Amino acid sequence: MRSVRRTALLASATLLTALLPVLNARAADDPAPVPVDRFEGEVPFANPPANGIFTWGGDTDDPPTLRLSNRDDAPEGDNVLSGTYDISGYGGFTHDFAFAEPAHDWSARKGIRFWWEGQDNGKKVALELKDGGANGEASELWTTSFTDDFTGWKQIEIPFTDFVYRTDYQPVGGIDHVLGLTQMWGYAVTLPVGAPGRFAMDGVELYGRADQSLRASVLTDSAVYPVDEGGTATVKVTVATTGSAPVDEPVTVAYETTGGTASTSDYTPLKGELTFPAGTASGTTRTIRVHTLKDKAASETAETIPLKLTVTGAKAPAETPQVVIDAHGLPYLNSKLPVRKRVADLLARMTLAEKAGQMTQAERGAVGTGADVTAEDLGSLLSGGGSTPTPNTPEAWARMIDSFQLRARATRFQIPLIYGVDAVHGHNNLVGATVMPHNIGIGATRDPRLAQRTGAVTAAEVRATGVPWDFAPCLCVTRDERWGRSYEAFGEDPALVESMETVIQGLQGARDGRDLKDDDKVLATAKHFVGDGGTAYGSSTTGTYTIDQGVTTVTRKQLEAIHLAPYRTAVDRGVGTVMPSYSSLDIVGDGLGPVKMHARADMINGVLKDRMHFDGFVISDWNGIDQIPGDYASDVRTSVNAGVDMVMAPYAYKDFRTALIQEVRAGRVSEQRIDDAVSRILTQKFRLGLFEKPYADTSGAARIGSAGHRAVAREAAAASQVLLKNSGGVLPLRTSQKVYVAGSNADDIGNQSGGWTVTWQGSSGDITPGTTILEAMRKNSARLTYSKDASEPLNGYDVGVVVVGETPYAEGVGDVGNGHDLELSAADRAAVDKVCAAMKCAVLVVSGRPQLIGDRLGDIDALVASWLPGTEGDGVAEVLYGRRAFTGRLPVTWPRSEAQLPINVGDPAYDPQFPYGWGLTTLTEVPKGGAATLKALGTAAGVAERAGADDRGRALVEKARLIVQRKADGRMTAAVAAPFADADHLLTTGRYREAVRKLTEAYRAA
Repeated sequence: MRSVRRTALLASATLLTALLPVLNARAADDPAPVPVDRFEGEVPFANPPANGIFTWGGDTDDPPTLRLSNRDDAPEGDNVLSGTYDISGYGGFTHDFAFAEPAHDWSARKGIRFWWEGQDNGKKVALELKDGGANGEASELWTTSFTDDFTGWKQIEIPFTDFVYRTDYQPVGGIDHVLGLTQMWGYAVTLPVGAPGRFAMDGVELYGRADQSLRASVLTDSAVYPVDEGGTATVKVTVATTGSAPVDEPVTVAYETTGGTASTSDYTPLKGELTFPAGTASGTTRTIRVHTLKDKAASETAETIPLKLTVTGAKAPAETPQVVIDAHGLPYLNSKLPVRKRVADLLARMTLAEKAGQMTQAERGAVGTGADVTAEDLGSLLSGGGSTPTPNTPEAWARMIDSFQLRARATRFQIPLIYGVDAVHGHNNLVGATVMPHNIGIGATRDPRLAQRTGAVTAAEVRATGVPWDFAPCLCVTRDERWGRSYEAFGEDPALVESMETVIQGLQGARDGRDLKDDDKVLATAKHFVGDGGTAYGSSTTGTYTIDQGVTTVTRKQLEAIHLAPYRTAVDRGVGTVMPSYSSLDIVGDGLGPVKMHARADMINGVLKDRMHFDGFVISDWNGIDQIPGDYASDVRTSVNAGVDMVMAPYAYKDFRTALIQEVRAGRVSEQRIDDAVSRILTQKFRLGLFEKPYADTSGAARIGSAGHRAVAREAAAASQVLLKNSGGVLPLRTSQKVYVAGSNADDIGNQSGGWTVTWQGSSGDITPGTTILEAMRKNSARLTYSKDASEPLNGYDVGVVVVGETPYAEGVGDVGNGHDLELSAADRAAVDKVCAAMKCAVLVVSGRPQLIGDRLGDIDALVASWLPGTEGDGVAEVLYGRRAFTGRLPVTWPRSEAQLPINVGDPAYDPQFPYGWGLTTLTEVPKGGAATLKALGTAAGVAERAGADDRGRALVEKARLIVQRKADGRMTAAVAAPFADADHLLTTGRYREAVRKLTEAYRAA
């Protein structure tokens, strides 16, 4: 919401009190209310920075509709603000006061009130205040809610003391974490989700008189104070006021050590009082010291000493601070013992409730400041896509995670949390991190060593912010480019996916886990087990998704060869965790039909754990167990009995933990199953060194986004570029050429990074530091003109470069048929047509999957599949200008039309635009010769294969590829494409002689 003109906001109290004198009756000593919004037309509908009200939402369908309606029953004036909504993600409206106006001082008032027309739907409506900062979009957010459990008009009164600081999202970060009320920029309303609805609102105003007990607060510098036995805890107590004004009445804080699990023989009891006299400056701090004592016990669990604070004259802290005497002397704390013995010792001491807590993962935004970490014995937290601290900096990440780890110190055994993020192409949630090409581009490099280096950079940047666990890599084998997660796959061939699993070593280090404790390594996750890349188009039942989370129907042979193969490799590489897929698996002939993967005990317990001997733990996907048919208790026991060890229950973590305990007590989940799950989780926590070093090691933070890390991403971006066509040697460009650049993706860091960048879905625009393709090209050419829509004059140029493709999406939101297709946008098609009609042209397709070029291919001189190269556009420019050779090869088949989909290497009918493995090169001379040369290369390749000389074998096949591509370029037929694609599969599996034989077959067909 934008803002009312302040002339209206500060309208006279006389006017307001004349309105509805009965309804607005107030206490005799209350000041007249001050209007904020009357909705009589004084506030326009307009977007920032203009003055007005604006709507917003999670996607294009979520923003509500708004209008000013003339109503006879309007509580105030003639009009009300009314609207309708149908929200699946989140949505609402905001009124920020205009950027050009000063902020407003509400500190003299008790609260805010407004009229709301109730629908009696029982749903909560959130109200948010915007406090401090530069403007309404750069302020602190404070939130509360009311329940629509009434019918007709009702005046909702909310004292300012009801508002709490938002912990799940802040636009710029904590300014002072105090609801100052002296710099107010407006408010926002978040409407209910899940069902269509309507609302009406009127008469927003400030009411009542503030008193010091509402304006002053007493705060402590922490909720938990761990100390070694015999140490002293220092508790800092601060008084803070709205507007930072001095207190005008004394504030007293009586304190007493009382209760808790420690006995008085463990500490020196303490009782006293602190006084902040009238006139004390806001921010003044006093100190309380709690002394602990050494006793005769050689080993003890952690013991708590609550410090009760009784406050007069101000608002007391939200929580009672606790001093914690650290656990000591217990075998599981001995880092010299084998991990197996440490796990056994700790497990034997734990209660069922503590074990259930270890199996529970919550979203960090759901636990607020983290009290539930202690109360629920939580084992893990995560940041979902876009769930970040504020400000979104490495330092803030480390502080946030340390604050949650501090909560775990208040539990009996002080078992550290394991914190996880989806760092799927670099530490992509963090602004300023090095953003790698998405996996589809990494697959195009065909370079396992480079894949490992990208994993190592990602691990170093993730661990430097305090995060020890990465929900990556995705080992899906993408079989249909209509899938919205296609770009998360390394390719369509399981052999290619297996070859890229070197990324696991980049993330984790040694296969035996000995490197996990290092400050530049993280626990990896193989996902999504199993078959998520094989779901059939139209089989999804999730919302408007068409293919994601659908059904994969395969024979057992297909399952083993295509979808399970990458997991065998991952387990052999020592991957620490595995995540089941949302999708269902339907194995032909087993009589079960489609079964959700989170429920498939035959696959998780039977194949993964028993047959493959996976010794890590299985983590569910986000609310993944909820998709299992049946009630929640059934979902819990089915998934846990199937082999899921930890459940990602982002906001339902209490429900999961409670249900799991009940299922065990009822005998429907065995204690043996619980012990197995918790043992697996604890093993990885010990391997990560979290018991010794639970807090963030930020020694590597300076390397986040560093030149060295970006150099790896730049190399990966360059190696991922696939040259599909190059008539007349248009590429590489020369620095002396006059170049015309156009297209929607030439100068957009968000588009070239794709989904899972800063936010879950990603977004267009300047969302994170990096270099766009256009910016990189400008470094190489002083004679360059850019016109996004090709509207600038087109004559006089040597060559045109049109950079087109997709805008960001993630998961099923990006499914074809769910608001997406594989066609270029109308604007991109127009840009290609204009530029390519006027000059020689190269078209770069920046996308997560092939785009249908159709009959435009004949008008395009050079075509490049750029995939989603990430933040380092310099890598793209390096191959465009010949500083590096084009070496990338298609990781998926490029179809002629959508009607061909799904189309994959090895299909009996295979006639694509470009086959799997296709990729022209530059800066390399194509070997001379034809069939005779290929025959000689085949003989030499066989020798290399028998000798185990892989580098030699690959080089020989590469020469054969170049010979075939030279002959077949521009004359692609099914007879050429099928053996050519087969040859690339054979090359990846080390069958070099057979690969050359297939290439020879393609050569003859060409």
